[in-house]
Amino acid sequence: MKNIVRDIAKRKCIVFLWMALCLCLLCGCEEKRKSEENLPDIVAETSYSYKEYPLERNGVALHLDCMTKKGTKPEKNILLMHGVTYSSHEFDVNYKDYSLVRKLACEGYAVWRLDIAGYGRSGKVADGFLPDSDYAAEDINAAVEKIVSETGQDKIDVLGWSWGTITVSRFAAVHGSHINKIVLYAPILRGIGEAEVKEPFHHNTWESAAEDFQRKEDGTLDYEVADPVVIEMFCSGCWHYDQDQSPNGGRRDACVPTTVQLIDLTKISAPTLIIYGDKDPYLDLDLVEASLSSLPEGSAIEKITGGSHVVYIEKPFYHDFQNRLLKYLNGGA
Repeated sequence: MKNIVRDIAKRKCIVFLWMALCLCLLCGCEEKRKSEENLPDIVAETSYSYKEYPLERNGVALHLDCMTKKGTKPEKNILLMHGVTYSSHEFDVNYKDYSLVRKLACEGYAVWRLDIAGYGRSGKVADGFLPDSDYAAEDINAAVEKIVSETGQDKIDVLGWSWGTITVSRFAAVHGSHINKIVLYAPILRGIGEAEVKEPFHHNTWESAAEDFQRKEDGTLDYEVADPVVIEMFCSGCWHYDQDQSPNGGRRDACVPTTVQLIDLTKISAPTLIIYGDKDPYLDLDLVEASLSSLPEGSAIEKITGGSHVVYIEKPFYHDFQNRLLKYLNGGA
């Protein structure tokens, strides 16, 4: 009988200790969660203000939005322009401090993004060949005019990425009066190679959204260069905002012989930063490196060794990209 009582008491003691341990773990997790919530966090949604601005051109509603750091009234504005397949959501990969939009907002900018007609959250187009590079340049001009009107600030900075370097350059060549500085990130200066683009719309897939991330020799994604969470969020954004198709007008413009000039740098009058990764497969690297002589005074070129087409969100390079960009925008060259 005494042995039974001892066994029962022992079991009760074990149960009690186990419950106490679980309670401590739960309390510890809760305290950790509260502690983390109290830490300053560059990616916290509550730290930012977001607003959309109604805009229409050529009968198509255009998505134009702006993000600022909450509680601030920025005196600097920058417009970010997307590439040929996916829309402007790509600039806001909201994981850790990867988001270029939020980084710029924290540095005192009002950060504007435009989706060209037929892309992302802008209105659809019946003909996917309609929004080509010259058409997109006029969409950009409409957005810049809107920003100037809303802010009362006569000049803004404009950044274009990939096909966005073509559209921004063509906009700047015709409508340069409201530009402060230009950033050409991964500039497509000449054709990427002749290919017949027959379909007016490009068929997007989840897998193709990850094509620009660097891979190992065996073809698998290189997670040393790109954080798997960043890849997942990037691809999820593409699928959410751009879905299964995007216009092919810009792609038809770019898929021409490598001898065809797509950007005439001599027509740009504003100081310009060219920034790129030297592992970017879409660039004519020799041409890019020699382009400074064609740009106006105050321009600069920044090469990020080891970076690819998505260097702005690659783990070893994105801080370097942000720092070089901000140094140039804030006066350094």
